[in-house]
Amino acid sequence: MNIIELAKIKQEALDEHIPIIMDDTLEIIDKILIQKKPNHILEIGTAVGYSAICFSKYLNENGTIDTIERDAKRAEDARKNIKRAEVENKINIIEGDAVEILPTLNKKYDVVFIDAAKGKYPFFLEQAIRMISDEGIILADNILYKGYVLSDYNKHKQRTAVRNLREYIKEVTENENMETEILEVGDGLAISKMKIRKGEMK
Repeated sequence: MNIIELAKIKQEALDEHIPIIMDDTLEIIDKILIQKKPNHILEIGTAVGYSAICFSKYLNENGTIDTIERDAKRAEDARKNIKRAEVENKINIIEGDAVEILPTLNKKYDVVFIDAAKGKYPFFLEQAIRMISDEGIILADNILYKGYVLSDYNKHKQRTAVRNLREYIKEVTENENMETEILEVGDGLAISKMKIRKGEMK
């Protein structure tokens, strides 16, 4: 990985106000990935490829990341950035709407990272559970959404997103097959670890 280019990619995203993973959130995920040593990661929401590039250094040899991006311009920028960072052999960008793409995927992933449309988080979770490997980890970024999710926020503009993020939290904390913690880092990070083998899930 080209560390110098990665730093430039990060600064360019910040300068252009493109949302990328926050440093304190990345620090937590780095520790998880170091321990997990994943073979396959699924990322829902590529943006400009910054997080996927960061995650790629923790893959096992021959490991890969599949990352889904709906916005054509962002996907193109991500391709360029991934090449600049010299990790194009590790990261596969799937361009299109994750709602349509996810049901067509049938791989098993050791880690799923959700960072896309807030209103679709429960659907993304359903698909992540379907594809997560035994003892895999599902990560959901921005789960507290500016603090709205834990407050009595009910304004119309963000109501659907807030309601669906609350639903996501309810599902992962009440699911007896996973162990979940919600961290107040960045804009909130949900870490859900599968406790039993998928074949045994009800």
